[in-house]
Amino acid sequence: MREDPRAPEPTGPVTEPADRAAAPGEQSRPVRLDRLDRLDWREFGERYWDRQPALFTSVTPAPFDVHEVFETAVAAAHRGGPFGVPPYAGFAVGGEPQTDPGDFLPQPRDGSFAGYHQRLVRQLSGEPYSLSLQAFHAFHHPLWARERAFFSGLWARVGQPAQSAFTTLVHGTYEQPLAEALPGQRVATFLFVLGGRQRMRFGAADRSASFTVEADPGDLLYWPSHLSPAAEPYAGWASTGVRVSVVREGRQAAAELYDLLHDVTPETLLTPDPDPAGAAPPGEEGLLVPDAEAGPELPAPLERALAHFRSAGVRGPLEERIARQSLRHWTAGGFRPVPPPAPRGRFGDDDVVRATERVLWTEAAGRRLYSACGHVAATELPAADLAAVLRVLNSGRPLPVRELTPAARVLLAELTAFRALERL
Repeated sequence: MREDPRAPEPTGPVTEPADRAAAPGEQSRPVRLDRLDRLDWREFGERYWDRQPALFTSVTPAPFDVHEVFETAVAAAHRGGPFGVPPYAGFAVGGEPQTDPGDFLPQPRDGSFAGYHQRLVRQLSGEPYSLSLQAFHAFHHPLWARERAFFSGLWARVGQPAQSAFTTLVHGTYEQPLAEALPGQRVATFLFVLGGRQRMRFGAADRSASFTVEADPGDLLYWPSHLSPAAEPYAGWASTGVRVSVVREGRQAAAELYDLLHDVTPETLLTPDPDPAGAAPPGEEGLLVPDAEAGPELPAPLERALAHFRSAGVRGPLEERIARQSLRHWTAGGFRPVPPPAPRGRFGDDDVVRATERVLWTEAAGRRLYSACGHVAATELPAADLAAVLRVLNSGRPLPVRELTPAARVLLAELTAFRALERL
């Protein structure tokens, strides 16, 4: 960590940015940045969480590994959308967003962020560029597991967020705007630097009482939701960092409703009407209008959608859906969506397994559900047998497969796909 010699020396607190209006009844709070050489989540929760920014130097263990982050960037960049560009990816050249970045996204042949930067310098003739990838943790299980383990210490003290934290990769020779939050939201943010330097300015918008902090590789910078710092990167230098943002105000009901209903089968809602001639005729603007003689009936596609959601809201299906979402939430550790499951495992009589993740279970609508790593499945095991198997696994003791019934072996196969088991 270095302090910009051109910035005023922070001899004490400075006022927070003038462009942030105080909430009703709230007074302007001073900004003070503490620099610490160790991160203790207990102390952090008591002194800094939702209070003031802090810089932790050379954090160990680190929340991210640069090799895993690059592998994740390559995987995310090649999960394309309908036009070949992932909808969660942003790439800009000279400040202009590119709708078709072509091969400007990370490629396997680059080998590292340094190789990626060198290639772009050649292709762009030195023009400044920036890359951002959102929902970053969903593309690489080791990265997700490392990040989840790191922040579990914070959740144990301040509570696991009800809405998933945002994970965003930022890389390039200038910084894109800090825009993870939706309108009306405030987020607390952690920035972990992997390469280059990240320069952030805190204080008054007119620089009259501001100071600038530089974070080096291995440093973790935190600022609470009431601050909006400005990024001031070095022209021509490439920096790489990962931002983790946690919603503190302005939870979105739409996001929670999506969480509850996102796995309602979309094909049911999109199936074409088998008898389009029976549908209501289009109006002058191409919209469906009711037939005056047919009464207040909905067009067939909307009627099917309504029936589908009604069936999803019946007590039994809704109870199971809520149970599944609760299990996903608690086992995802604050970071969703989770990476997809691996192939299911196969076991013989001589195999012995041990759990690497805690497995939760519950009963809902007459079904027994179990979950690990943000994934959920149902089992035919009776409740007593399921509890007995998971009691052994959650204790960390080895479990011989020879002693298990076929239904219990199916459970182990699913847990292997969840990456919650290891074979001894």
